[in-house]
Amino acid sequence: WEEEKRQDGVKWQQLEHRGPYFAPPYEPLPDGVHFYYGGKPLKLSPPAEEVATFFAKMLDHEYTAKKIFQSNFFNDWTKEMTPEERKRIKDLRKCDFQEMHKYFVEKHEAQKALPKEEKQKLKEESEKIQEEYGFCIIDGHREKIGNFKIEPPGLFRGRGDHPKMGMLKKRVMPEDVIINCSKDSKIPQPPPGHRWKEVRCDNTVTWLASWTENIQGSIKYIMLNPSSKLKGEKDWQKYEVARRLKGVVGKIRSQYRADWRSREMKQRQRSVALYFIDKLALRAGNEKEEGETADTVGCCSLRVEHVALHPWLDGKEHVVEFDFLGKDCIRYCNRVPVERQVFKNLQLFMENKEPGDDLFDRLSTTSLNKHLQDLMDGLSAKVFRTYNASITLQEQLRALTNEEDSIAAKLLSYNRANRAVAILCNHQRATPKTFEKSMQNLQAKISAKKDQLTEAKAELKRAKADRKTRKDVKSKAAVEKKKKVKEKLEEQLERLKMQATDKEENKQIALGTSKLNYLDPRISVAWCKRFGVPIEKIYNKTQREKFAWAIAMADEDFEF
Repeated sequence: WEEEKRQDGVKWQQLEHRGPYFAPPYEPLPDGVHFYYGGKPLKLSPPAEEVATFFAKMLDHEYTAKKIFQSNFFNDWTKEMTPEERKRIKDLRKCDFQEMHKYFVEKHEAQKALPKEEKQKLKEESEKIQEEYGFCIIDGHREKIGNFKIEPPGLFRGRGDHPKMGMLKKRVMPEDVIINCSKDSKIPQPPPGHRWKEVRCDNTVTWLASWTENIQGSIKYIMLNPSSKLKGEKDWQKYEVARRLKGVVGKIRSQYRADWRSREMKQRQRSVALYFIDKLALRAGNEKEEGETADTVGCCSLRVEHVALHPWLDGKEHVVEFDFLGKDCIRYCNRVPVERQVFKNLQLFMENKEPGDDLFDRLSTTSLNKHLQDLMDGLSAKVFRTYNASITLQEQLRALTNEEDSIAAKLLSYNRANRAVAILCNHQRATPKTFEKSMQNLQAKISAKKDQLTEAKAELKRAKADRKTRKDVKSKAAVEKKKKVKEKLEEQLERLKMQATDKEENKQIALGTSKLNYLDPRISVAWCKRFGVPIEKIYNKTQREKFAWAIAMADEDFEF
């Protein structure tokens, strides 16, 4: 890895692949499975039936009970209907998808109950597809592709209360897809009767195919697997830029603090925004695409209505209260005490403005990033997020880890350190539907383990009493055996208690996003090596492949 780092960016010379694997065509429902309207069976046209199945499959999900989901679904569904169907189907409340839902539930259960031989046959077919579409040749090396299968059509869910939930994600066709490969390679063949939107050769990017999805108008990509050499190099570069920020962050902070009192309003706004991006790990906020309806904002696009100023709140002075929808429609609510000059500047920025006016009306993400680039080569607002996440993990691990703790206790400390980062980055999630049941199961295991331990202690006590009476080798061995059983049960009970604590603390926090995207993996690898924690306890097999470069590179003395 050390020999193969490239300082001028990651590029390839030769790229050849098979192209993406498209979702199979729609299979109509069997004759015995009906859709009902107003209590009567109604045979739908294939396009309308396919979209109806998307809703039917989700009937047991809370999404389908939401009004916005129902409204968006019905609106897009009617577009797929024939004129006759549109005239007849006017009210979603009269639609009955229960028989269709039951069919898909039974089909799913039947697939799970397939004989071992049938499952093996399906596995072999899947492996054959993987072998054909799941690999590419890049600069003479055979590399695994990450997501070579194009997502099938369905209903958009989004995160949080997304205004577009329930809309139809249309089937991606070859005519929508741009293929990227080298000029001298064998160009992938589209499915019979189809053609690609475009074939290009761009070795400055690492995607193999791309298309624009119809809901958000965002570009989707077929990428190399995270474990690929090229992706590893890009990962390494990302964290190295964040590490370089560590050397100049003190100077940058001094400068933006000085700019709080600048005579230029533009500089004042930029310095306050940068303070929030640094202190609170806020995203900068990029200008949205035309037609984007979700009212999501970042730091630079905050409006007056997103911020409330409290000279005194909850025993703290100069408190700023944030309330806005961030990326993926995740709500950001936070009350933060700030320095007096920041508070005064915010009062100034909000003066004579309406609630819908921009808070930072002299600032854009582009101008902020241009300023940051002048301060340090490669620096942008998002680098602060990576830097602050990684440095927070390192500091939290130092503070929380006790060398004498068990592996279970050390893992709890690791997750608590990771949780501090997830909270900083606002990585929330809804409490899982299965949370209560899984906690009940865990508590039942804890109760059973306590009973076993009580019994083991009683047996050990009896064995010790027997040893005092008999004083022979056999009774001594029995005591040692009972003692080991008791110690093992104590260890198992501690591990279960740690799991319960961890589960409770994590129920509304998503740890995965920060761990895979914002935390320099070398910090975690060094911590594992330093404290004797197996790396597989932190990263699963796929994650270990993604971070192979870090596992090979970092020793226990690594410092971010």
